[in-house]
Amino acid sequence: MIVTLTANPSLDRSITLAAPLRHGEVQSAAAAREDAGGKGINVARVVSGAGVATRAVLPLAVDDPFAAALEATGIETVGVPIVGHARANLTILDPDGTTTKLNLAGPVLGADDVQGLIDAVVTASEDARWLVLAGSVPPGAGPDLYVRVIAAVRDRWGDAAPRIAVDTSGEALHEAVAHAHPDLIKPNEHELAELTGSPADPSDVEAIARLAATLVPLRVGTALVTLGATGALLVTEAAVWSGIAPRIVPVSTVGAGDSSLAGYLLAESAGRPPEESLRHAMRYGAAAATLPGTQAPTPEDLITADIPVQRIPR
Repeated sequence: MIVTLTANPSLDRSITLAAPLRHGEVQSAAAAREDAGGKGINVARVVSGAGVATRAVLPLAVDDPFAAALEATGIETVGVPIVGHARANLTILDPDGTTTKLNLAGPVLGADDVQGLIDAVVTASEDARWLVLAGSVPPGAGPDLYVRVIAAVRDRWGDAAPRIAVDTSGEALHEAVAHAHPDLIKPNEHELAELTGSPADPSDVEAIARLAATLVPLRVGTALVTLGATGALLVTEAAVWSGIAPRIVPVSTVGAGDSSLAGYLLAESAGRPPEESLRHAMRYGAAAATLPGTQAPTPEDLITADIPVQRIPR
């Protein structure tokens, strides 16, 4: 079982243009789609599509139109009642693969809402192998939300607590790394640079690996660092693995990082070694980038090309 928390879900609307976006002009869309999104929900959709049990926890008002899109995914969900509707995020896709995103803040959560989410995650995490805390923190929840969730889950389940992955950014990521020692984080190079306070050139893989190694294992158990078209890194206490991204024609990069995380968790949960888990993560990320909107890739969508992975010195 892989459980996810999406504290700030979104109705993801994607618009594909036939020509490059022209600022200030009226254009016709070539295609459009709408998906139930938010990073944790994206992870759950990929996990479910691979035939592995998953459960998605999220705040959800009874009258929220988001519920219909969420039900269409077929994933098991635990909705915590709130006042206010899930935000809508807009993605504009140019023909050359350029992605422009407009993200809203989401509804404000009160203290009771936040405690309800925490309690729901604790209950949902029983017997889970992984708990994924993913996405932005909604207004009112505070940047320490994930710290509080991790403490509550570990306090309740002790040695039987699931391993915990955190995929967020900004203050929420800082707080989790500084105070909660997650078992896994999944930053990109920009998030890693912000987290460590050091610049990160995506072409300098060894330098990025050294940055991640300053956190592993002191602050986090493992770091899965996604580098877009360059590839990805897996940094553990024992070693560092670097993978080269396969060549693809991108359609939408939205949700590719979430799919990479899901791919890694699926492989790790199946007992695959670190280098194979990294390959699996990259296959899922690449597959997601070839699909429209935030469509979740299935095993049938995976890239079959070889993905070279090498071990590099820590």
